[in-house]
Amino acid sequence: MRRGKTLKRALAMLTAAVIATGAAAKPPRPAAPHLRAQDTIGDLLASPVLAGFAERILPWAGRRYDTTMRLGEMAALLPYHSHVDRGAVVAGLNRLIDDANAGRQVFYPVYPEADRRARPDLAEAGLFLFRGEPGAPFAVISPGGGFSYVGTVHEGFPYAVEISQQGYNAFVLTCRTGQGGAGATRDLAAALTFVFEHAAELEVGTEGYSLWGSSAGARMAAAIGSHGPAAFGGANLPRPAAVVMAYTGHSEVTGDEPPTFVVVGENDRIAPADRMERRVQALRAAGIEVEYHRFEGVGHGFGTGIGTSAQGWIGEAVGFWKRVLDPARKPAARDR
Repeated sequence: MRRGKTLKRALAMLTAAVIATGAAAKPPRPAAPHLRAQDTIGDLLASPVLAGFAERILPWAGRRYDTTMRLGEMAALLPYHSHVDRGAVVAGLNRLIDDANAGRQVFYPVYPEADRRARPDLAEAGLFLFRGEPGAPFAVISPGGGFSYVGTVHEGFPYAVEISQQGYNAFVLTCRTGQGGAGATRDLAAALTFVFEHAAELEVGTEGYSLWGSSAGARMAAAIGSHGPAAFGGANLPRPAAVVMAYTGHSEVTGDEPPTFVVVGENDRIAPADRMERRVQALRAAGIEVEYHRFEGVGHGFGTGIGTSAQGWIGEAVGFWKRVLDPARKPAARDR
């Protein structure tokens, strides 16, 4: 009888402990809702899954924003850009939210915490990760903005969505502005160092990576393509397998560049097509594989080119990168 009472008492105590534990446990965090074009910058900044880095998504570092501005009106914050598609802007933001809701880390500071404390400006550098297949090669995308702002929502996230849908891992760099681009290029070199050092944790392959850039970002990508990350303060790493450049006035050619994919609009007044064509000709004269596209009826900063003659170029650039990675490829120079 005593043994039975002891057993009942033990079961009661165990049940009470389970109930107490359940009552004390925190409920799972509710999923953050998707954003819509009619939602505001304030809604973006308040998204719980983007807490701590949401301000890095916005183009101008240190600016006090009108938090009532609608996301569909963000083109007004991008003076060097055109054809800003609000659907693509919102889709890129919502892809981040989906990944964060799934428990995936989507933002990584580029520099160690101690460095950021000593140099607060280094906190402006970070990487947003859009995951493809685990272990697949990665791309790093550097948006433009004249080294005055960073057009992440137009030339970063929309590119990364398409690239990751093809199975590749895509990072979007946010970086320091000013300094004639010197700080930004060093941030890109530091970002590559970070990815290589944390490749296992990030689940990315380091062989055959590509660098993508638009306008000012294309200058950064091309500079590292020509000289390697170590020339800009990064580790002694391989240069990219391919560089993808959109509408830039960058003209340097060393003769040792990676295969290069180039796009420009025929109406570009900031980075005229004939200037880009001179560099294309110099690359080809040096034996570098180049694919070049000049699009009718568009100017500078067209991003993915949705609704223009440039629409679809991201997929063509991914195809170029794939061919570069194919050991059986036959290099070809293509113009259109």
